[in-house]
Amino acid sequence: MSEKYQLIAAERADPSSSYPVVKMCDWLEVSTSGFYDHLNAVESDRDRRRAKVVSYVRAAFEAGRGAYGVRRVHAVLRRSQDREVASVSMKLVRAVMAELGLAGCQPRAYKTTTEADPTAAGPADLVRRNFTAQRPGEKLVGDITYIKTWEGWLYLATVIDCHTRQVIGWSMADHMRTSLICDAITMAAGRGGLQPAAIFHSDRGSQYTSDEFFVHLGAFGLRGSMGAVGQCWDNALAESFFSALKNELVYRTVFATRAQARRAVAEYIEVFYNRVRLHSGLDYKTPAEVAAAWQQNQTNAA
Repeated sequence: MSEKYQLIAAERADPSSSYPVVKMCDWLEVSTSGFYDHLNAVESDRDRRRAKVVSYVRAAFEAGRGAYGVRRVHAVLRRSQDREVASVSMKLVRAVMAELGLAGCQPRAYKTTTEADPTAAGPADLVRRNFTAQRPGEKLVGDITYIKTWEGWLYLATVIDCHTRQVIGWSMADHMRTSLICDAITMAAGRGGLQPAAIFHSDRGSQYTSDEFFVHLGAFGLRGSMGAVGQCWDNALAESFFSALKNELVYRTVFATRAQARRAVAEYIEVFYNRVRLHSGLDYKTPAEVAAAWQQNQTNAA
């Protein structure tokens, strides 16, 4: 019976059709009232489903701290255990977000913080813009950025794992001395999991070309690697993180003190970026999920 009603509804929806509903019901031997009851039930079910999608889209956008665009919101819905929600098209997500006035953060141009030392040769580029890795802890990247507060600048140094995209080491201070980046390396090494002779890649900022830093890398068995001067793509993964941090947190917040900024950035890294935020480069998984999957694979193989 429902197949006949669907045929009538499809013909009725065709603008070129001139067949009255009553006639089509007679030809298919179904009641006109039954057809309209079916039509109302379908429309009611569609409205119910859309209302559910609206609530899930709003919740996904809020979970993404107002930073998610259409693709990430759609990725969140695809992970739902509710089949109706998981099967929603990106087109519908886009329409619902537009209806709700929800829009993700738009990236701004990234500005280089570190200044190159023209007299320092530095190590070779061991990465060559290949920011993939077969396992956690074998290839790392790092950089420095700055965060404005009413007290003055707060500087952040990071160490990012190329396999998981996790920020595994970070350090913040009111200066850009070499100790800032050394502290980030120390945190990364202290968490364990670094592979023997792992690569640490950076730009050619004066902090990264200092003898103090090379000695610090050597103490943890790390090999230094550097991109060319003035080539932002040579350290694109590190800069990508800073772009996300700035657009999703820093540009949307006024920090009165360095302590306030420090707390917010630490929470963004450890709670949101590493464990909640879906990464397009990880097939819309979180870094923590990728790390856990690697560990589980190792356990299963043992």
